Amino acid sequence: QVQLVESGGGLVQAGASLRLSCVASRMPVRMYAMGWFRQAPGKEREVVASISYSGSDTYYADSVKGRFAISRDNARQTVTLQMNSLKPEDTAVYYCYAGPGWDRSWGQGTQVTVSS
Repeated sequence: QVQLVESGGGLVQAGASLRLSCVASRMPVRMYAMGWFRQAPGKEREVVASISYSGSDTYYADSVKGRFAISRDNARQTVTLQMNSLKPEDTAVYYCYAGPGWDRSWGQGTQVTVSS
């Protein structure tokens, strides 16, 4: 199974930027869709952004459109989430995933905290 390790979370002020990275190992992910979910305290996990295996198609939740950008580098087995103009409501644990909905691998999560 794919192993995913996220990095790049932290504590920032509203309006700042963060760049999350996720590195995959144990298996190649070049044929898998990848993306990011997040889960805030007391809330369900929600999709943030996803990217097709080739990188040609992307999806963003309405709440992050225009502020976040997802990209991938299949040679480096990485997927990146550039987060700009962060808001307090972006505070959550962010999880990277790889694979289809019925067989996804997940990372351990990285905390993003945005103070007002």
